[in-house]
Amino acid sequence: MKLVVAVVQDKDAGRLIEELVDRGYRATKLASTGGFLKEGNTTLLVGAEDAQVDEVVAIIKRVCRPREQVVTPLGPIGGAVDTYVPYPVEVIVGGATIFVLNVERFEHV
Repeated sequence: MKLVVAVVQDKDAGRLIEELVDRGYRATKLASTGGFLKEGNTTLLVGAEDAQVDEVVAIIKRVCRPREQVVTPLGPIGGAVDTYVPYPVEVIVGGATIFVLNVERFEHV
């Protein structure tokens, strides 16, 4: 048994959960916050048998595609504000960070 932990952008979470549930997987949703953009993320916990892990990862990759987004960086904290000019920059958002962990014991009560 494995535990698939996927950190995805909030915009992708609803569709990803729907896809996983439609294919018979259970997912637990946790709210989380990204470090770079300080935007909301969703961390999903999905239990899967060893033989199902590749399918779960493929679903995540298909639904959570990277894309470009224009953002204005936050100002420096405690730094020289008079020299900081917040120009919008393009960054890649979306996609997923996926961890696959061994599960020593699983119980559903």
